[in-house]
Amino acid sequence: MGDRQAVRLHCFAHAGAGVSSFYRWDKLAGSGVRTTPWLLPGRDERRREIRLTGRDELLADLKPLFEQIADGSGAPYILYGHSLGASVALTVAHAALEYGLPMPALLAVGASPPPDLPAALANSAELPDEELLRVLDRFDALPPGVRPGDVWFRSVFPVLRADLRLARNLRAAAVAPTSPGPVPVPLLAVTGTEDPLVGAESAAGWQRWTTGRLVRRTVPGGHFFVRGGELPRMLGRAARIVLRGHRDQTDRADQTDRTGQGEGR
Repeated sequence: MGDRQAVRLHCFAHAGAGVSSFYRWDKLAGSGVRTTPWLLPGRDERRREIRLTGRDELLADLKPLFEQIADGSGAPYILYGHSLGASVALTVAHAALEYGLPMPALLAVGASPPPDLPAALANSAELPDEELLRVLDRFDALPPGVRPGDVWFRSVFPVLRADLRLARNLRAAAVAPTSPGPVPVPLLAVTGTEDPLVGAESAAGWQRWTTGRLVRRTVPGGHFFVRGGELPRMLGRAARIVLRGHRDQTDRADQTDRTGQGEGR
C-alpha cells in the first residue's frame, strides 16, 4: 500500500525521550498506517542541538511537518502525543488551524491532563535537582538507582528538565486568550490502568478541547504505556476507520464529478 493510500500517524514522545517508543509502530498498527515519529532537538542524533522550551521555537523546528501537511494532497493524517507529546500534538493542531492547513482527522493524546488542569511534572520544571528527582521518582519516571552526577543524570536529566519547561509553556500558551481553544476535530484521550499521574477523570477534561466527539480509552500499564503494543494497535484501528471514511468521501466526490460531466454533454 503506497503512502497516498495510507493514513500518516505523526507521533510525539514524552519528556526526556527520543523516538524509540515508536520504532515498531508501523508493524503493530497494521495496514493503512505510516508512522512518522518527530525527534526534537537535544537527544539521539540531534543531541548537540539546542533544546527547545518555547512554542515559537517548537513550531519553527516542526516546519518540515507543516510542509508535509500542506503538500499532503488531501491525504488524512492523525496526531498522537504522549505526556509532553500531548501538548506538542495540541500545539500542532492549533498551528494548523491558524495557518489554514488541513486539520488532522483525529487528535489523540495519551497520559496527559488537558492544559486547563494541573500537571504535576510540568509544574515541577523549576525545582532544584534533588527535589525534581524525588518528584520524578514518586511517579515512577526514573530508572532505578539514579543519583546526581551519574551517567543518566548528566545525559538525560537536562533534556528532561528542558522538556518539562516546554510542556509548561505549551500548556500556558494553549489557555492564553489568543489561543484557538477547542479544535474542530475528534479527540481520543488514552490513559493507563496504573498511571499515577493521569486518571480517567483528567482524561474526561479533554472534552473542553474539542468541538467534536471525545472518545476515552484505557490500556494496560502505567504512565509509559506508550512502550506496549495495545496503543499502536488501537491507533491502527482508528486510522483504518479514517481511511475508509476518506475513501468513501473521495468516491462520492468522483461520482459527483462524473455525473456533472455527463449532464454537461
